[in-house]
This record gives sequence, C-alpha cells and structure tokens, in this order.
Amino acid sequence: MKRYRDRNGDALGSKSFEFALRIIRLSRYLQKEHREYVLSKQILKSGTAIGALVRESKYAQSKSDFLHKLAIALKEANETKYWLELLWQSEYIDDAMYSSIEPDIDELLKLLISSTKTVKSQQ
Repeated sequence: MKRYRDRNGDALGSKSFEFALRIIRLSRYLQKEHREYVLSKQILKSGTAIGALVRESKYAQSKSDFLHKLAIALKEANETKYWLELLWQSEYIDDAMYSSIEPDIDELLKLLISSTKTVKSQQ
C-alpha cells in the first residue's frame, strides 16, 4: 500500500488522507462481510469528507472561508465518530477494530478543534 505524505509537512492533511483510506477499507469490509450498505455509505461519506474539506481549505479565498471549511470538516469528523460508535455498539465491527480506528478519529477531532480555535483567535 502506498503511504500518503503531504509535501508541506501538514499533519492534518496527511492524517485526514490516511484516515479516509482506512474508512474506504472499512466500508468495503462492511459491504463484503456483512452485506451492510446503508451505514457503510454514511461512514464512507462523512469519513472521506474530512480530508476533502481539509484539502479544500488550503485554497480558501479568505480566513473566513478557511475557517468555514475547517468547521465543516470538524462536523464531519464528529459525525464519523458517531457512525463508528454505532457500528461498534451494533457489533458490525468488533472491539479490536474499534480500538484500532478510534484513536485516529479522536486525533483528527483534536487537530481540527485546535486549528479552528487558532484561526478564530487570529480574527
């Protein structure tokens, strides 16, 4: 598997891209192993949107636009955490799978919260 490396040393960009890849694999697993299509599409949508919004923010037209994109990425990350917890509690994913991916979404949430706070303090 290829590893994504952001050429600008952007931790948020790299981590959100790597997380999106994990979500794609999780969605494939849910569809293949459990024939689960509704929840798998929900988590695929929100989990991959995080990285897309972070990437989009790099070319924001203003600080306000930048903050808006990061705020939406934060909402998507929070939604993804919800779907992960739901999949775990409903036993579509086991404890090991949840324990493996949960620290990643928590880290993304922390990075996004920190980033949005920093931008807000600069306005």
